[in-house]
Amino acid sequence: MTERWYRNAVMYSLDVRAFQDSNDDGIGDLQGVISRIDYLSRLGINTLWLSPIHPSPWRDGGYDVTDHYDIHPALGSLGDFAELMNVADERGVRVMLDLVLNHTSDEHPWFDSARSDPDSPYRDWYVWSEEEPPDRTEGMVFPGVQETTWTYCEKAGAWYHHRFYDFQPDLNIRNPQVRAELAKVVSFWQRLGVSGFRVDGAPFVIERTRPGSSPQRGEPTDRDYAFLTQLREGTSWRRGDVVFLAEANVPQDELMRFFGDADGAANRLQMLFAFELNQALMVALARRQPRAVVEALATLPPLPRHGQWATFLRNHDEVDLSGLDERARQDVFEAFGPRPEHQLYGRGIRRRLAAMLGGDQRRLRMAYSLQFTMPGTPVLRYGDEIGMGEDLRLPERDAIRTPMQWSPIAHAGFTSADVAAEDLIRPVIDDGPFAYRDVNVTDQRRDPDSLLVWFERMLHTLRECEEIGIGDHDVLPVEAEHVLAHRAEAPSGAVLFIHNLADRPARFSLPRDVDCGEEPVELFSDREYDHLDLRELCVEGYGYRWIRLRRTHSRLT
Repeated sequence: MTERWYRNAVMYSLDVRAFQDSNDDGIGDLQGVISRIDYLSRLGINTLWLSPIHPSPWRDGGYDVTDHYDIHPALGSLGDFAELMNVADERGVRVMLDLVLNHTSDEHPWFDSARSDPDSPYRDWYVWSEEEPPDRTEGMVFPGVQETTWTYCEKAGAWYHHRFYDFQPDLNIRNPQVRAELAKVVSFWQRLGVSGFRVDGAPFVIERTRPGSSPQRGEPTDRDYAFLTQLREGTSWRRGDVVFLAEANVPQDELMRFFGDADGAANRLQMLFAFELNQALMVALARRQPRAVVEALATLPPLPRHGQWATFLRNHDEVDLSGLDERARQDVFEAFGPRPEHQLYGRGIRRRLAAMLGGDQRRLRMAYSLQFTMPGTPVLRYGDEIGMGEDLRLPERDAIRTPMQWSPIAHAGFTSADVAAEDLIRPVIDDGPFAYRDVNVTDQRRDPDSLLVWFERMLHTLRECEEIGIGDHDVLPVEAEHVLAHRAEAPSGAVLFIHNLADRPARFSLPRDVDCGEEPVELFSDREYDHLDLRELCVEGYGYRWIRLRRTHSRLT
Protein backbone atom coordinates (compact mmCIF):
# COMPACT_ATOMS: atom_id res chain seq x y z
CA MET A 1 0.00 0.00 0.00
CA THR A 2 1.07 3.60 -0.55
CA GLU A 3 2.27 5.09 2.72
CA ARG A 4 0.29 7.97 4.17
CA TRP A 5 2.02 11.32 3.74
CA TYR A 6 2.07 12.23 7.42
CA ARG A 7 4.22 9.22 8.29
CA ASN A 8 7.25 10.73 6.56
CA ALA A 9 6.57 14.41 7.15
CA VAL A 10 8.75 16.92 8.99
CA MET A 11 6.49 19.45 10.69
CA TYR A 12 7.60 23.01 11.42
CA SER A 13 5.64 24.88 14.05
CA LEU A 14 5.56 28.65 13.75
CA ASP A 15 3.71 31.65 15.13
CA VAL A 16 2.92 33.89 12.16
CA ARG A 17 3.03 36.98 14.39
CA ALA A 18 6.62 36.23 15.44
CA PHE A 19 8.08 34.93 12.18
CA GLN A 20 8.46 37.75 9.65
CA ASP A 21 6.91 41.23 9.39
CA SER A 22 6.32 42.33 5.79
CA ASN A 23 4.63 45.72 6.27
CA ASP A 24 6.70 47.26 9.09
CA ASP A 25 3.99 47.35 11.73
CA GLY A 26 6.02 45.24 14.15
CA ILE A 27 3.77 42.18 13.75
CA GLY A 28 4.58 39.14 11.64
CA ASP A 29 2.09 38.32 8.91
CA LEU A 30 1.19 35.87 6.17
CA GLN A 31 3.09 37.80 3.51
CA GLY A 32 6.11 37.52 5.76
CA VAL A 33 5.73 33.74 5.87
CA ILE A 34 5.39 33.73 2.08
CA SER A 35 8.66 35.66 1.77
CA ARG A 36 10.42 32.95 3.81
CA ILE A 37 8.89 29.89 2.19
CA ASP A 38 12.06 29.14 0.23
CA TYR A 39 14.06 29.21 3.47
CA LEU A 40 11.70 26.61 4.90
CA SER A 41 11.86 24.49 1.76
CA ARG A 42 15.66 24.57 1.78
CA LEU A 43 15.67 23.62 5.45
CA GLY A 44 13.95 20.38 4.53
CA ILE A 45 10.56 20.65 6.20
CA ASN A 46 7.47 19.69 4.22
CA THR A 47 4.62 20.64 6.56
CA LEU A 48 3.88 24.00 8.19
CA TRP A 49 1.83 24.07 11.37
CA LEU A 50 0.55 27.60 11.95
CA SER A 51 -0.47 28.78 15.41
CA PRO A 52 -3.94 30.42 15.44
CA ILE A 53 -4.35 33.03 12.71
CA HIS A 54 -7.96 34.00 13.39
CA PRO A 55 -9.31 37.33 14.68
CA SER A 56 -8.58 37.47 18.40
CA PRO A 57 -7.82 39.92 21.24
CA TRP A 58 -4.54 37.97 21.57
CA ARG A 59 -4.82 37.56 25.31
CA ASP A 60 -3.72 33.93 24.96
CA GLY A 61 -1.57 33.77 21.85
CA GLY A 62 -4.58 33.79 19.53
CA TYR A 63 -6.25 30.78 21.16
CA ASP A 64 -9.01 33.16 22.26
CA VAL A 65 -10.80 33.24 18.91
CA THR A 66 -13.53 35.74 17.94
CA ASP A 67 -14.16 34.45 14.40
CA HIS A 68 -13.21 30.96 13.20
CA TYR A 69 -13.88 31.87 9.56
CA ASP A 70 -11.44 34.71 9.01
CA ILE A 71 -7.85 35.92 9.35
CA HIS A 72 -6.74 38.46 11.94
CA PRO A 73 -6.40 41.77 10.01
CA ALA A 74 -2.88 42.31 11.36
CA LEU A 75 -1.84 39.03 9.75
CA GLY A 76 -3.44 39.64 6.37
CA SER A 77 -6.55 38.51 4.55
CA LEU A 78 -8.10 35.34 3.20
CA GLY A 79 -6.52 36.34 -0.09
CA ASP A 80 -3.09 36.33 1.56
CA PHE A 81 -3.86 32.91 3.00
CA ALA A 82 -4.79 31.62 -0.46
CA GLU A 83 -1.49 32.98 -1.81
CA LEU A 84 0.39 31.20 0.97
CA MET A 85 -1.37 27.97 0.06
CA ASN A 86 -0.35 28.45 -3.58
CA VAL A 87 3.34 29.14 -2.96
CA ALA A 88 3.56 26.36 -0.38
CA ASP A 89 1.95 23.91 -2.78
CA GLU A 90 4.42 24.84 -5.51
CA ARG A 91 7.25 23.83 -3.19
CA GLY A 92 5.65 20.65 -1.93
CA VAL A 93 4.93 22.11 1.51
CA ARG A 94 1.64 21.27 3.21
CA VAL A 95 -0.11 23.60 5.66
CA MET A 96 -1.77 22.63 8.93
CA LEU A 97 -3.81 24.98 11.13
CA ASP A 98 -4.37 25.12 14.85
CA LEU A 99 -7.98 24.12 15.43
CA VAL A 100 -9.43 25.69 18.59
CA LEU A 101 -12.72 23.90 19.24
CA ASN A 102 -12.91 23.81 23.04
CA HIS A 103 -13.68 27.47 23.62
CA THR A 104 -13.99 30.94 22.14
CA SER A 105 -12.98 34.39 23.34
CA ASP A 106 -15.45 36.08 25.66
CA GLU A 107 -15.52 38.77 22.95
CA HIS A 108 -16.89 36.34 20.37
CA PRO A 109 -20.34 37.39 19.05
CA TRP A 110 -21.69 33.99 20.08
CA PHE A 111 -20.78 34.53 23.71
CA ASP A 112 -21.81 38.17 23.69
CA SER A 113 -25.27 37.08 22.56
CA ALA A 114 -25.36 34.16 24.99
CA ARG A 115 -24.66 36.26 28.07
CA SER A 116 -26.89 39.13 27.01
CA ASP A 117 -30.18 37.25 26.80
CA PRO A 118 -31.29 33.96 28.40
CA ASP A 119 -33.44 33.38 25.31
CA SER A 120 -30.53 33.92 22.91
CA PRO A 121 -30.15 31.14 20.31
CA TYR A 122 -26.51 30.99 21.45
CA ARG A 123 -27.23 30.64 25.17
CA ASP A 124 -26.91 26.86 25.09
CA TRP A 125 -23.77 27.05 22.96
CA TYR A 126 -21.84 27.50 26.21
CA VAL A 127 -21.83 25.66 29.55
CA TRP A 128 -23.80 27.44 32.31
CA SER A 129 -24.77 26.86 35.91
CA GLU A 130 -27.47 28.81 37.74
CA GLU A 131 -25.88 27.89 41.09
CA GLU A 132 -22.27 28.27 42.15
CA PRO A 133 -20.59 24.97 41.13
CA PRO A 134 -18.99 23.15 44.05
CA ASP A 135 -15.97 22.25 41.92
CA ARG A 136 -15.20 25.72 40.59
CA THR A 137 -11.64 25.65 41.98
CA GLU A 138 -10.80 22.23 40.54
CA GLY A 139 -9.37 21.06 37.22
CA MET A 140 -7.37 24.17 36.33
CA VAL A 141 -5.10 23.78 33.30
CA PHE A 142 -2.85 26.65 34.43
CA PRO A 143 -2.47 26.23 38.21
CA GLY A 144 -0.88 29.18 39.95
CA VAL A 145 -2.11 31.55 37.25
CA GLN A 146 -5.69 30.40 36.70
CA GLU A 147 -7.83 30.49 39.86
CA THR A 148 -11.08 28.80 38.83
CA THR A 149 -12.81 26.82 36.09
CA TRP A 150 -16.18 28.53 36.63
CA THR A 151 -16.72 32.29 36.62
CA TYR A 152 -19.84 34.28 37.48
CA CYS A 153 -21.12 36.55 34.70
CA GLU A 154 -23.12 39.49 36.06
CA LYS A 155 -24.70 40.15 32.69
CA ALA A 156 -25.90 36.57 32.33
CA GLY A 157 -26.74 36.07 35.98
CA ALA A 158 -25.08 32.65 35.84
CA TRP A 159 -21.75 30.85 36.05
CA TYR A 160 -19.94 29.78 32.86
CA HIS A 161 -17.35 27.04 32.53
CA HIS A 162 -13.82 27.60 31.20
CA ARG A 163 -11.15 24.92 31.26
CA PHE A 164 -8.58 27.58 30.45
CA TYR A 165 -8.57 31.30 31.31
CA ASP A 166 -11.77 33.07 32.36
CA PHE A 167 -11.83 35.00 29.07
CA GLN A 168 -12.14 31.69 27.18
CA PRO A 169 -15.66 30.28 27.84
CA ASP A 170 -16.08 26.62 26.87
CA LEU A 171 -18.37 25.61 24.06
CA ASN A 172 -21.07 23.07 24.88
CA ILE A 173 -20.20 19.92 22.96
CA ARG A 174 -23.52 18.38 23.99
CA ASN A 175 -25.37 20.83 21.77
CA PRO A 176 -25.93 19.42 18.23
CA GLN A 177 -25.82 22.97 16.82
CA VAL A 178 -22.34 23.49 18.28
CA ARG A 179 -21.14 20.21 16.84
CA ALA A 180 -22.53 21.11 13.42
CA GLU A 181 -20.90 24.54 13.54
CA LEU A 182 -17.50 23.16 14.48
CA ALA A 183 -17.76 20.67 11.63
CA LYS A 184 -18.44 23.64 9.31
CA VAL A 185 -15.30 25.36 10.59
CA VAL A 186 -13.24 22.30 9.68
CA SER A 187 -14.91 22.06 6.29
CA PHE A 188 -14.29 25.75 5.55
CA TRP A 189 -10.52 25.53 5.97
CA GLN A 190 -10.34 22.13 4.36
CA ARG A 191 -11.93 23.61 1.25
CA LEU A 192 -9.23 26.29 1.26
CA GLY A 193 -6.65 23.54 0.90
CA VAL A 194 -5.18 22.85 4.33
CA SER A 195 -3.77 19.36 4.84
CA GLY A 196 -4.54 19.01 8.51
CA PHE A 197 -5.44 20.43 11.88
CA ARG A 198 -3.71 20.37 15.23
CA VAL A 199 -6.59 19.88 17.69
CA ASP A 200 -5.90 22.14 20.66
CA GLY A 201 -6.71 20.63 24.07
CA ALA A 202 -8.34 17.58 22.49
CA PRO A 203 -9.52 15.95 25.77
CA PHE A 204 -11.32 19.15 26.73
CA VAL A 205 -12.95 19.52 23.32
CA ILE A 206 -15.02 16.39 23.94
CA GLU A 207 -15.75 16.87 27.65
CA ARG A 208 -19.44 16.72 28.49
CA THR A 209 -19.21 19.13 31.40
CA ARG A 210 -21.76 19.53 34.15
CA PRO A 211 -21.53 21.53 37.38
CA GLY A 212 -19.85 19.36 39.99
CA SER A 213 -18.24 17.07 37.39
CA SER A 214 -14.84 18.70 36.83
CA PRO A 215 -12.04 16.19 37.44
CA GLN A 216 -8.51 16.96 38.42
CA ARG A 217 -6.26 17.54 35.41
CA GLY A 218 -5.55 14.32 33.55
CA GLU A 219 -8.10 12.12 35.34
CA PRO A 220 -10.78 10.19 33.44
CA THR A 221 -13.91 12.16 32.64
CA ASP A 222 -17.09 12.00 30.57
CA ARG A 223 -15.83 12.39 27.00
CA ASP A 224 -17.71 12.16 23.73
CA TYR A 225 -15.23 10.37 21.45
CA ALA A 226 -17.92 9.95 18.83
CA PHE A 227 -17.56 13.63 17.98
CA LEU A 228 -13.98 13.01 16.86
CA THR A 229 -15.20 10.18 14.65
CA GLN A 230 -17.77 12.52 13.10
CA LEU A 231 -15.13 15.16 12.37
CA ARG A 232 -12.82 12.61 10.80
CA GLU A 233 -15.57 11.04 8.69
CA GLY A 234 -16.69 14.45 7.44
CA THR A 235 -13.21 15.36 6.22
CA SER A 236 -12.68 11.94 4.67
CA TRP A 237 -15.66 12.40 2.37
CA ARG A 238 -14.33 15.76 1.16
CA ARG A 239 -10.59 15.09 1.06
CA GLY A 240 -9.22 11.80 2.23
CA ASP A 241 -5.68 12.89 3.13
CA VAL A 242 -6.53 15.54 5.75
CA VAL A 243 -4.90 14.76 9.09
CA PHE A 244 -5.92 15.54 12.67
CA LEU A 245 -3.05 15.86 15.16
CA ALA A 246 -4.34 15.90 18.73
CA GLU A 247 -2.87 17.52 21.79
CA ALA A 248 -3.93 14.86 24.32
CA ASN A 249 -1.68 14.52 27.35
CA VAL A 250 -3.59 11.67 28.96
CA PRO A 251 -2.78 8.13 30.18
CA GLN A 252 -2.08 5.46 27.57
CA ASP A 253 -5.38 3.63 27.89
CA GLU A 254 -7.18 6.86 27.03
CA LEU A 255 -4.77 7.72 24.23
CA MET A 256 -5.94 4.75 22.22
CA ARG A 257 -9.51 6.00 22.36
CA PHE A 258 -8.40 9.13 20.50
CA PHE A 259 -6.92 6.98 17.74
CA GLY A 260 -9.93 4.68 17.53
CA ASP A 261 -9.61 1.17 16.15
CA ALA A 262 -7.82 -0.26 13.16
CA ASP A 263 -10.86 -1.43 11.22
CA GLY A 264 -12.51 1.90 10.58
CA ALA A 265 -15.54 1.33 12.79
CA ALA A 266 -14.20 4.04 15.08
CA ASN A 267 -11.46 5.44 12.89
CA ARG A 268 -10.72 8.73 14.63
CA LEU A 269 -7.61 10.85 14.76
CA GLN A 270 -4.49 9.89 12.82
CA MET A 271 -1.84 11.53 14.99
CA LEU A 272 -1.16 12.27 18.66
CA PHE A 273 1.74 14.06 20.27
CA ALA A 274 3.97 11.55 22.08
CA PHE A 275 3.98 13.29 25.46
CA GLU A 276 5.23 10.28 27.42
CA LEU A 277 8.11 9.79 25.02
CA ASN A 278 8.90 13.51 25.22
CA GLN A 279 9.11 13.34 29.00
CA ALA A 280 11.31 10.25 28.79
CA LEU A 281 13.64 12.07 26.41
CA MET A 282 13.95 14.95 28.87
CA VAL A 283 14.76 12.54 31.73
CA ALA A 284 17.34 10.74 29.59
CA LEU A 285 19.02 14.01 28.61
CA ALA A 286 19.02 15.21 32.21
CA ARG A 287 20.49 11.97 33.59
CA ARG A 288 22.77 11.39 30.58
CA GLN A 289 21.67 7.79 30.24
CA PRO A 290 18.99 6.24 28.04
CA ARG A 291 17.05 4.03 30.45
CA ALA A 292 13.95 6.27 30.49
CA VAL A 293 13.75 6.21 26.67
CA VAL A 294 14.25 2.44 26.57
CA GLU A 295 11.37 2.00 29.03
CA ALA A 296 9.15 4.43 27.12
CA LEU A 297 9.76 2.68 23.81
CA ALA A 298 9.00 -0.67 25.40
CA THR A 299 5.65 0.56 26.71
CA LEU A 300 4.43 2.53 23.68
CA PRO A 301 1.08 0.98 22.80
CA PRO A 302 0.67 -0.62 19.37
CA LEU A 303 -1.08 1.76 17.01
CA PRO A 304 -3.94 1.14 14.59
CA ARG A 305 -2.83 1.08 10.98
CA HIS A 306 -3.76 4.74 10.48
CA GLY A 307 -2.09 5.91 13.74
CA GLN A 308 1.14 7.86 14.12
CA TRP A 309 3.04 9.59 16.92
CA ALA A 310 4.30 13.17 16.61
CA THR A 311 7.63 13.51 18.39
CA PHE A 312 9.07 16.71 19.82
CA LEU A 313 11.59 18.07 22.28
CA ARG A 314 10.26 21.62 22.60
CA ASN A 315 6.86 22.84 21.49
CA HIS A 316 5.11 26.20 21.78
CA ASP A 317 4.17 25.57 25.43
CA GLU A 318 6.14 24.67 28.53
CA VAL A 319 8.06 21.40 28.86
CA ASP A 320 5.28 19.48 30.62
CA LEU A 321 6.70 17.11 33.24
CA SER A 322 3.39 16.32 34.94
CA GLY A 323 3.48 12.66 33.92
CA LEU A 324 6.79 11.95 35.68
CA ASP A 325 7.27 10.68 39.20
CA GLU A 326 8.60 13.21 41.68
CA ARG A 327 12.22 12.05 41.52
CA ALA A 328 12.38 12.16 37.72
CA ARG A 329 10.66 15.55 37.63
CA GLN A 330 13.14 17.00 40.10
CA ASP A 331 16.07 15.58 38.12
CA VAL A 332 14.85 17.41 35.02
CA PHE A 333 14.17 20.62 36.96
CA GLU A 334 17.64 20.49 38.51
CA ALA A 335 19.33 19.91 35.15
CA PHE A 336 17.36 22.28 32.94
CA GLY A 337 15.21 24.62 35.03
CA PRO A 338 16.67 25.06 38.50
CA ARG A 339 15.53 28.64 39.10
CA PRO A 340 11.93 29.61 39.92
CA GLU A 341 11.73 31.85 36.84
CA HIS A 342 12.55 28.81 34.67
CA GLN A 343 9.49 26.92 35.90
CA LEU A 344 5.79 27.25 35.15
CA TYR A 345 2.50 25.92 36.55
CA GLY A 346 4.39 23.74 39.02
CA ARG A 347 4.93 21.15 36.31
CA GLY A 348 6.96 22.57 33.46
CA ILE A 349 9.95 24.52 32.15
CA ARG A 350 9.57 27.63 30.01
CA ARG A 351 12.94 27.55 28.28
CA ARG A 352 14.18 26.65 24.82
CA LEU A 353 16.31 23.54 24.47
CA ALA A 354 19.49 25.38 23.44
CA ALA A 355 19.40 27.34 26.68
CA MET A 356 18.54 24.26 28.75
CA LEU A 357 21.65 22.54 27.36
CA GLY A 358 23.82 25.58 28.04
CA GLY A 359 24.44 26.22 24.36
CA ASP A 360 26.50 23.02 24.04
CA GLN A 361 26.41 22.38 20.30
CA ARG A 362 27.51 18.74 20.52
CA ARG A 363 24.84 17.89 23.04
CA LEU A 364 22.19 19.91 21.20
CA ARG A 365 22.81 18.10 17.92
CA MET A 366 22.79 14.72 19.62
CA ALA A 367 19.47 15.58 21.31
CA TYR A 368 17.78 16.53 18.04
CA SER A 369 19.27 13.51 16.26
CA LEU A 370 17.78 11.38 19.03
CA GLN A 371 14.35 12.99 18.66
CA PHE A 372 14.31 12.75 14.89
CA THR A 373 15.08 9.02 14.99
CA MET A 374 12.30 8.17 17.43
CA PRO A 375 9.23 6.32 16.05
CA GLY A 376 6.85 8.84 14.54
CA THR A 377 6.81 12.17 12.74
CA PRO A 378 9.18 14.86 14.08
CA VAL A 379 7.96 18.37 14.93
CA LEU A 380 10.42 21.27 15.02
CA ARG A 381 9.64 24.64 16.63
CA TYR A 382 10.65 27.76 14.69
CA GLY A 383 14.06 29.10 15.72
CA ASP A 384 15.25 25.81 17.17
CA GLU A 385 17.13 25.13 13.94
CA ILE A 386 19.46 28.03 14.84
CA GLY A 387 19.48 27.43 18.60
CA MET A 388 17.39 30.38 19.78
CA GLY A 389 17.00 31.04 23.49
CA GLU A 390 14.20 32.48 25.61
CA ASP A 391 13.33 35.81 27.23
CA LEU A 392 12.39 35.09 30.84
CA ARG A 393 11.25 38.68 31.31
CA LEU A 394 8.14 37.84 29.30
CA PRO A 395 5.16 36.27 31.08
CA GLU A 396 4.41 32.57 31.14
CA ARG A 397 4.89 30.80 27.79
CA ASP A 398 5.64 34.02 25.90
CA ALA A 399 9.24 33.52 27.03
CA ILE A 400 9.75 31.04 24.16
CA ARG A 401 7.63 32.92 21.62
CA THR A 402 10.03 35.71 20.71
CA PRO A 403 10.54 36.88 17.09
CA MET A 404 12.57 34.78 14.68
CA GLN A 405 16.20 35.91 14.52
CA TRP A 406 17.02 36.33 10.86
CA SER A 407 20.09 38.59 10.91
CA PRO A 408 22.34 40.74 13.12
CA ILE A 409 20.68 43.99 12.01
CA ALA A 410 18.12 45.91 14.09
CA HIS A 411 15.20 43.85 15.40
CA ALA A 412 16.99 40.72 14.13
CA GLY A 413 15.66 41.32 10.62
CA PHE A 414 12.20 40.36 11.84
CA THR A 415 10.93 43.80 10.88
CA SER A 416 12.18 47.03 9.32
CA ALA A 417 9.87 49.08 11.52
CA ASP A 418 11.57 52.07 13.13
CA VAL A 419 10.13 51.44 16.57
CA ALA A 420 11.33 50.55 20.04
CA ALA A 421 11.67 46.88 20.88
CA GLU A 422 8.72 47.04 23.28
CA ASP A 423 6.48 48.18 20.42
CA LEU A 424 6.96 44.92 18.52
CA ILE A 425 4.54 42.05 18.99
CA ARG A 426 7.25 40.83 21.38
CA PRO A 427 10.78 42.15 21.85
CA VAL A 428 13.61 40.28 20.16
CA ILE A 429 16.28 38.73 22.38
CA ASP A 430 18.98 41.39 22.49
CA ASP A 431 21.28 40.35 25.33
CA GLY A 432 22.99 37.27 26.71
CA PRO A 433 24.51 34.33 24.82
CA PHE A 434 21.40 33.89 22.61
CA ALA A 435 21.09 37.52 21.49
CA TYR A 436 20.16 37.99 17.85
CA ARG A 437 23.57 39.51 17.01
CA ASP A 438 25.17 36.17 17.87
CA VAL A 439 22.39 33.71 16.96
CA ASN A 440 20.75 34.34 13.59
CA VAL A 441 20.08 32.77 10.20
CA THR A 442 22.35 35.03 8.16
CA ASP A 443 25.52 34.28 10.10
CA GLN A 444 24.77 30.57 10.31
CA ARG A 445 24.08 30.38 6.58
CA ARG A 446 27.70 31.50 6.01
CA ASP A 447 29.14 28.97 8.45
CA PRO A 448 29.33 25.39 7.11
CA ASP A 449 29.64 24.10 10.69
CA SER A 450 26.60 25.95 12.02
CA LEU A 451 23.55 24.38 13.62
CA LEU A 452 21.37 25.57 10.73
CA VAL A 453 23.53 23.84 8.10
CA TRP A 454 23.63 20.74 10.31
CA PHE A 455 19.82 20.70 10.46
CA GLU A 456 19.64 20.93 6.67
CA ARG A 457 21.94 17.91 6.33
CA MET A 458 20.00 15.93 8.91
CA LEU A 459 16.58 16.66 7.42
CA HIS A 460 17.72 15.75 3.95
CA THR A 461 19.26 12.53 5.28
CA LEU A 462 15.95 11.84 6.98
CA ARG A 463 14.34 11.62 3.54
CA GLU A 464 16.49 8.53 2.91
CA CYS A 465 15.31 6.89 6.14
CA GLU A 466 11.59 6.33 5.75
CA GLU A 467 11.94 3.42 8.17
CA ILE A 468 11.80 5.99 11.01
CA GLY A 469 8.27 7.04 10.14
CA ILE A 470 6.78 3.79 8.93
CA GLY A 471 8.87 1.06 10.52
CA ASP A 472 9.05 -1.00 13.68
CA HIS A 473 11.60 0.18 16.25
CA ASP A 474 13.48 -2.06 18.65
CA VAL A 475 16.21 -1.32 21.17
CA LEU A 476 19.42 -3.35 20.88
CA PRO A 477 21.19 -4.31 24.12
CA VAL A 478 24.74 -2.93 24.36
CA GLU A 479 27.24 -2.87 27.21
CA ALA A 480 27.82 0.90 27.16
CA GLU A 481 25.36 2.19 29.77
CA HIS A 482 25.19 5.72 28.36
CA VAL A 483 24.54 4.60 24.78
CA LEU A 484 21.18 3.99 23.15
CA ALA A 485 21.29 1.71 20.11
CA HIS A 486 18.03 1.11 18.32
CA ARG A 487 16.94 -0.15 14.93
CA ALA A 488 14.07 0.88 12.66
CA GLU A 489 12.93 -1.75 10.20
CA ALA A 490 10.37 -1.57 7.38
CA PRO A 491 9.78 -3.16 3.96
CA SER A 492 12.27 -0.62 2.58
CA GLY A 493 15.10 -1.89 4.79
CA ALA A 494 16.66 -1.33 8.21
CA VAL A 495 18.62 1.52 9.80
CA LEU A 496 20.63 1.48 13.02
CA PHE A 497 20.80 4.56 15.25
CA ILE A 498 23.41 5.10 17.97
CA HIS A 499 23.35 7.96 20.48
CA ASN A 500 25.78 8.60 23.31
CA LEU A 501 24.10 10.66 26.02
CA ALA A 502 27.30 11.10 28.01
CA ASP A 503 30.28 13.35 27.32
CA ARG A 504 32.85 10.53 27.14
CA PRO A 505 33.53 8.16 24.21
CA ALA A 506 32.17 4.63 24.24
CA ARG A 507 33.08 1.34 22.56
CA PHE A 508 30.73 -1.62 22.27
CA SER A 509 29.54 -4.46 20.06
CA LEU A 510 26.11 -5.13 18.66
CA PRO A 511 24.35 -8.43 19.33
CA ARG A 512 25.52 -11.17 16.98
CA ASP A 513 22.05 -11.70 15.54
CA VAL A 514 21.84 -8.21 14.00
CA ASP A 515 21.12 -8.85 10.33
CA CYS A 516 22.96 -6.53 7.96
CA GLY A 517 22.09 -8.26 4.70
CA GLU A 518 24.71 -6.22 2.87
CA GLU A 519 27.66 -3.95 3.60
CA PRO A 520 26.55 -1.38 6.24
CA VAL A 521 26.70 2.27 5.16
CA GLU A 522 27.22 5.29 7.41
CA LEU A 523 24.52 7.84 6.51
CA PHE A 524 24.97 10.57 9.11
CA SER A 525 27.19 11.04 12.14
CA ASP A 526 28.76 13.61 14.44
CA ARG A 527 32.17 13.09 12.79
CA GLU A 528 33.91 10.85 10.29
CA TYR A 529 34.65 7.50 11.89
CA ASP A 530 37.66 5.58 10.61
CA HIS A 531 35.92 2.31 9.93
CA LEU A 532 32.53 0.68 10.21
CA ASP A 533 32.69 -2.62 12.04
CA LEU A 534 29.53 -3.73 13.82
CA ARG A 535 31.61 -6.09 15.96
CA GLU A 536 33.41 -3.11 17.50
CA LEU A 537 31.61 0.20 17.24
CA CYS A 538 32.73 3.46 18.79
CA VAL A 539 30.96 6.75 19.30
CA GLU A 540 32.25 10.04 20.66
CA GLY A 541 30.91 11.77 23.73
CA TYR A 542 27.51 13.27 22.80
CA GLY A 543 28.00 11.52 19.47
CA TYR A 544 25.48 9.89 17.13
CA ARG A 545 25.62 7.58 14.13
CA TRP A 546 22.97 6.61 11.56
CA ILE A 547 23.95 3.38 9.83
CA ARG A 548 21.98 1.73 7.07
CA LEU A 549 22.08 -2.01 7.64
CA ARG A 550 20.25 -2.95 4.47
CA ARG A 551 17.94 -1.62 1.81
CA THR A 552 15.25 -3.40 -0.19
CA HIS A 553 15.34 -2.00 -3.71
CA SER A 554 11.99 -3.35 -4.87
CA ARG A 555 8.82 -2.75 -2.89
CA LEU A 556 5.15 -3.47 -3.31
CA THR A 557 3.16 -0.21 -3.40
